[in-house]
Amino acid sequence: MSADTQDPAASPPAEAVVLVGGQGMRLRPLTLSAPKPMLPTAGVPFLSHLLSRIRAAGIEHVVLGTSYKAEVFAAHFGDGSDLGLRLEYVVEPEPLDTAGAIRNVSDRLSADDVLVFNGDILSGVDLTKLLETHRSAAADVTLHLVKVDEPRWFGCVPTAADGRVTAFLEKTDNPPVDQINAGCYVFRREVIDTIPAGRPVSVERETFPGLLASGARVQGYIDTSYWLDMGTPAAFIRGSADLVLGAAPTNALPGERGEALVLDGASVAADAEVCGGSAIGRGSVVKSGARVVESVLFDGVRVEGNAVVERCVIGANATIGAGAVLRDAIIGDGASVGADCELLNGVRVWPGVELPERGVRFSAD
Repeated sequence: MSADTQDPAASPPAEAVVLVGGQGMRLRPLTLSAPKPMLPTAGVPFLSHLLSRIRAAGIEHVVLGTSYKAEVFAAHFGDGSDLGLRLEYVVEPEPLDTAGAIRNVSDRLSADDVLVFNGDILSGVDLTKLLETHRSAAADVTLHLVKVDEPRWFGCVPTAADGRVTAFLEKTDNPPVDQINAGCYVFRREVIDTIPAGRPVSVERETFPGLLASGARVQGYIDTSYWLDMGTPAAFIRGSADLVLGAAPTNALPGERGEALVLDGASVAADAEVCGGSAIGRGSVVKSGARVVESVLFDGVRVEGNAVVERCVIGANATIGAGAVLRDAIIGDGASVGADCELLNGVRVWPGVELPERGVRFSAD
């Protein structure tokens, strides 16, 4: 039995809530057509990887808190039976922040313990041990805390020797600890009902500090597992590559781990180079002499001969012209990049845009 696999008979069942309501503004134009958790990531929607790990941990009932393009989730996953899950969907009438979104789905929950996930975090946390820590500490809430090299970029969460959370600190140039809130929690069911209903509520600024002030047991589960916030283009590309390469955990990869994932119906020329954890979508074509390195190609992409695509995301049915050079670029669905164009350093091309051929150079610098 793997570390993420729980014997359902060993302990009372838990339920899960996944918050997937954000608009993914930092990933535009990719999120103009699909919510961030539904973007193809290592061959499947990003949410598939998280749901696969939730199921492997023995959890069967999952509630998705949706908002932006809410209908897309149910259209793809249905009732969850294909994944061995029972999925329910609850739409936020307005943005409610993290705690408000959790409270918004409370009427669908019945288990004593509820795991809550931010739907844009790629993590290797051992969910079984997280739940065991919560129960053994008799905690009201348990937070996954991950150690990072640069805690200055995050609020940090100090803990006592027994793992009890002592404070929630804002970003600072001199953080006292290197552990941060990793966006995964276990709530005791009764605590969810104390969150104010019908208005935005922040877990970091209101719910967790309020629990500390009231003397509630807020526990930290601290580890150094894989962790990545997938909110930026660079992080999205890195996360997809890590899933393909095997650096990040999943039970949903539609193929073998390796230097590249080439999905069914895709075609890669024998002398083309596809590596670095690249994912090549269904029906895509990579022509002779082309190089695709650490990139994500959605379905139906065409990369013409001798083009170079490095650390890029190429939207569905887009075309990259012969000899074009793309580095750290985002190309929207159906866009066309002309032959010998150069797109560098964060350039983004909106869906359907056609860039002219022959030597046009764009850089976000």
